[in-house]
Amino acid sequence: MRGKLIVIEGTDGSGKATQSGKMAARLAAEGFTVRKVDYPNYQSQSSALVKMYLNGEFGERPEDVNAYAASAFYAVDRIASYKKEWEEFYLNGGIVIADRYTTSNMIHQAAKIKDKAEKERYLEWLGDFEFTKCGLPVPDKVFFLAMPPAVSRELMRGRENKAGNVKDIHEQDSDYLSYCFANACDIAATFGWHRVDCTDSGQIKTIEQIHEEIYQELHRMIGRA
Repeated sequence: MRGKLIVIEGTDGSGKATQSGKMAARLAAEGFTVRKVDYPNYQSQSSALVKMYLNGEFGERPEDVNAYAASAFYAVDRIASYKKEWEEFYLNGGIVIADRYTTSNMIHQAAKIKDKAEKERYLEWLGDFEFTKCGLPVPDKVFFLAMPPAVSRELMRGRENKAGNVKDIHEQDSDYLSYCFANACDIAATFGWHRVDCTDSGQIKTIEQIHEEIYQELHRMIGRA
C-alpha cells in the first residue's frame, strides 16, 4: 500500500526548509514512518543542470531558459531521487515530506509565461510529463506558504541558499520573485493547495504558528500512528 506524499511549497525565503523539517521531526516523534526529501537535491549529480541554470551558465536571467527546458532539468533531478532514495519507502506505506516538488515548476517556470492559454498548456504538459510519462507520484497534499515578496527579500538578505550561493538568478531578480508569488497565489487557488498565510496584518507569524496550522490540517488527513 503506497504511503502519502506531502509537499511544503512556496516562493524563495518562505520557510519551506524549516517547516518541512519540523513536520517530519514531529511526525517521526509521534510514531509515523516518515522521510524528508529536498529539491533540488544538490548532493546528487542529478542536479548538475539545475545548478548550472541557477548559477547563470545558460543566461543571467531566468527567462533565458524557457519554462519547458528548465522544467526538464528539475524533473530529471526528482526522478533520480525518487528511484534511488524513496520509491520503495513510499510504495511500502511511508509518509514523504517534500521541501519543493513538481509544484515548484508550476510556480517558478509557469511564471515565465504571461499568456494565460499558453500557461494552461504548459501546466497540462508538466503534469503529463512528470506524473504520467515519468511516473512520479502525485502529491496527496500541498501546503503553500504565502510569504509576501517584500518580506521574503528581507529574510533572504545576506543568507546562503541551499546550493551554498548568496543568491542564484531567481533570487537576484526581484521582479521575477514578484511574478512567481502572484503566479503561486493563482495556482494554489486553482489546484486546491492549502494556503498558509505567513503574515498577519503586516507582521510575520512565528515559526510555531505556521507549523501548527500545517500540523492541524495534516493531522486531519493522516490521523494517528
